[in-house]
Amino acid sequence: MSVKENEVNQPIKKGSFLVENTKSLLFIAGAVIVLIAIYLWYQNVYLKNRADEAASLMFRSEQYIGIDSLANKAIKGEGGYAGLEQIAEEYDNTKSANLANLYLGGIYLRKGEYKKATEALGKYTATGSPVADPLALGMLGDAYSELKDYKQAATYYKKAAEKSTNKFTTPMFLKKLGLVYEASEDFKSAEDAYLKIKNEFPDSQEGSLIDSYIGRVQAKKN
Repeated sequence: MSVKENEVNQPIKKGSFLVENTKSLLFIAGAVIVLIAIYLWYQNVYLKNRADEAASLMFRSEQYIGIDSLANKAIKGEGGYAGLEQIAEEYDNTKSANLANLYLGGIYLRKGEYKKATEALGKYTATGSPVADPLALGMLGDAYSELKDYKQAATYYKKAAEKSTNKFTTPMFLKKLGLVYEASEDFKSAEDAYLKIKNEFPDSQEGSLIDSYIGRVQAKKN
């Protein structure tokens, strides 16, 4: 038997892979450490700095939000201040950019630019806020309703109503849900939405007038 044949037939020693590949494994371990360091820097330094910059840029835009005559300045910015569009685009992955998309959606709705509203609101990421999250979904419902895409509108109104159950936003979005069902001539689903307001939120503003809506869809249903 030759020496080479003898070596081939010898059993592999325990740990021989580690012994033979020590340098490779050390390289891999070193690379992992470098990647972790880069990730931590990205999370704790780079993103934090970007978040701080974006928050400071939001100051002037937030002053203009809600004032129709200044809507374009809120969107496009003014002087040295970035507008909401720039903040949303250039500072993505920050809370300010996320909030900028929510603001943009509301402004576009008021301006009647419903397609732009759906695009901005579609970029909003839920934060766990019991106010902002259902509002974003509800405004998407409003935009699609104005675009006469009642199927999409109903989807978002339903999500908005279920996102955070309370006597303020839930009955409001249930009523809008009922209205788009009526527009789609789905009177049974509209009745269900109105009855939910009557049974679960009778003391809400919507609940005080809901009987007339229920009577109307029941008449249409028959």
